[in-house]
Amino acid sequence: MRIGLTGGMGSGKSTAAARFAELGAVVIDSDLIAREVLAPGTPGLARVVQRFGEGVLGADRSLDRPRLGTIVFADPAALADLNAIVHPLVRHRSDELATAAGEGAVLVHDVPLLVENGMAAGFDAVVVVEAPLELRLERLSGRGMTPDVARSRIAAQATDEQRREVATVVLDNSGSVVQLRARVDAVWPRLLGRTGS
Repeated sequence: MRIGLTGGMGSGKSTAAARFAELGAVVIDSDLIAREVLAPGTPGLARVVQRFGEGVLGADRSLDRPRLGTIVFADPAALADLNAIVHPLVRHRSDELATAAGEGAVLVHDVPLLVENGMAAGFDAVVVVEAPLELRLERLSGRGMTPDVARSRIAAQATDEQRREVATVVLDNSGSVVQLRARVDAVWPRLLGRTGS
């Protein structure tokens, strides 16, 4: 079974993914894979440098993600170029991990841009984690992101309404971590097609 998991920045998607893993799902995290395929020495990083220049590298020759983010979030064409490099690499690695999980595994694909990339139809179910904008901004500021940067990046993503349109389940994360984990527990049997809520 393939479950797509998505939500905007600061929504709490990673917390939900961690709980799904504890319940026995194999979580395939697109963000982690994107870091892997752009690690120093990879063909992916070489292509990013070829397109965006040496300025996107830090002193240790690793990708300076904040610097690259500043470039691509201000320029839709640059973002499209980056996506054209990264997304095929992430898809290929995700497929490898899914195959390695074996028959019968419940796969939870943690995909931030699931809606933006029109991927919903490829999953048996789509779980959307959402939280109010102000709470998301507060969470992102705790990660060192300024409100202006956070707002511009959130604005570049799908809206809550667009995510709800493809959702099988919407998890409200306006409360505590404990509450979100309990909501994941509640939907798990439904997602597996068992009785219960």
